[in-house]
Formats: sequence, structure tokens, C-alpha cells
Amino acid sequence: MSKVIRIGTRDSQLALWQAHTVEKKLNDLGYQTEIVAVKSTGDLILDKPLYELGITGIFTKTLDVAMINGQIDIAVHSMKDVPTALPIGIVQAAVLERASEKDILVYKHNNDFYHEDATIASGSLRRQAQWLHRYPHHKVVDLRGNVNTRLQKLADNDWNGAIFASAGLDRIGVKPENFIDLDWMLPAPAQGAMVVVAMENDDFCREAVGKLNHFETEICTHIERDFLRTLEGGCTAPIGAFAEIIDNEIRFEGALLSVDGKEKLAIEKTSETTHYKTFGRGCALEILKNGGDDLMAKIRSELNK
Repeated sequence: MSKVIRIGTRDSQLALWQAHTVEKKLNDLGYQTEIVAVKSTGDLILDKPLYELGITGIFTKTLDVAMINGQIDIAVHSMKDVPTALPIGIVQAAVLERASEKDILVYKHNNDFYHEDATIASGSLRRQAQWLHRYPHHKVVDLRGNVNTRLQKLADNDWNGAIFASAGLDRIGVKPENFIDLDWMLPAPAQGAMVVVAMENDDFCREAVGKLNHFETEICTHIERDFLRTLEGGCTAPIGAFAEIIDNEIRFEGALLSVDGKEKLAIEKTSETTHYKTFGRGCALEILKNGGDDLMAKIRSELNK
């Protein structure tokens, strides 16, 4: 175990927390590590919605390049930020046990924000569309930046609230008291899970990191990401998905929405765990068959204007 494993990460507080979590787990197994922090394009450009930047994996691309160039050995990501198709030569080495998959609403003054002119902030098309589907009379505004930046922007603006991933706020200990669990909102595929990627030809790092894999989380995130991959075809779209294993059965919920939230195609199914490899794709194909093809064409047209 003489090789020092260089762990690449974004330099936000949450990303560094994730990297140090992986570092500790590897250290506990006897491996030597070093943290290498870099700033991604997604962190640098804060004045445009993510879908307008037109880059798949904007938060992961910088680390992909660093890994391919040999500057780092592995990279740690929030799995929901990782494109469903990894660059050639880079592979998924481990998925860590999932934390909460839920979205929460952090509200400003009180939770009586359902009146006509409420304004809710989120940089996620998925969150915006689901919110407008439920509250069509509300206004949604874009919110970009890391967790701390977004919390500060919420404090500085006259919005009623903003939507966050519960796990992110929990991990760095900044979840305020004034929040509501959005139990009705489907999370992003793989939300709450962390993934570690490595070079395909790096047997040492793949073996080391593989010891951190949580198989149940790997199964569920595989289903969710397969659902996403089959629906999207490379296009950003408002898609939510969540799979969980109960006893020996997988329960799955998925949805595709129009950007304005007016249209929603949803699916709920169960399957035996032995069928997990094709389950997510099968659910997505059902959505596409039942109007999803037309809705995806409409979404692409709107986002490419």
C-alpha cells in the first residue's frame, strides 16, 4: 500500500466534506491519501442557469480532465451531478451508502407561503417543474452557487423560500430550523449518494475504492440513473426518480415533467431485486411510450431556444 491515492474534489465546503469522508474510510483501511481540490466551471459561472451552459457534467468535467491528465487518481462526486455516461477510460469504482434522498424547502419568515405571489428559488429544472406542478400560481426564480452561497442569497433576497437537498445541508451542519420536508417531491436520480470514480486501468485504486461500495445503494442508483439515461438522451430535463429496496423487492417512482410543470408523466412499479439491471430502463420506456417522446421533444425545443 505504498502508493498515495490522490483524491480529486471541487473546493466547496460540501465537496471537501465528501472527499475527506472518503479519505478517512481509505485511511482506516490502511491506504495513504492526499486531497487535491480544484474549482469547476459550474462553481465559477454563477450568473446563468445550469441548462443554459450547455455542458453535460459541468461540476465533474474539470476533475475528469485532471484524472485523465494524471493529476489525480480518483474523484469524489455527489452522484446526482455525474453524467450517466462517463468519459472513456473513467469508471465508477464505488457508491457509498446513501444519506437522505429528500428535498427540503428552507423558508424565510414563516411557512405560510402558499399565497398567490410566493416566490421560490431553485436552480434545478426538476425542482422548479415539480413546484409549479403543485403550485402553478407561484413564481420560481433561478438560484445558483454552492450550498453556503445559496443560503446567503436566500437571506439577501425577498423570496419566500428556496429548495435544497437535505443531505447536503446535513453533511456540513448548516440546515436551518425553518425548513419543511418535501415528501411529495421526487428527488434527482441518485440524490443523497456519493460516487467515487477512477481510471479504468488503475487496478490499485479500483481495488482500494471498491472496498467502500454499498451494494444496495449501487442497485438503487443504477435503476434511477438508467431511468434518467433512457429518458434524456443527453438533454437536461425535469426528471425525478427514486428506488428503494424493501424486503427483497424494489419499489420505484419516476416522473418526467414539462419545464413549466403543467404536464407530468409518472410511473410507480415494483420488481424483484434480481431484475435491477433492466428495471430503470423498462420504466423509462413505458414513460416514453405513453407520451414521453413528445414531451421530451417539446422540452428540447424549449431549452434550445
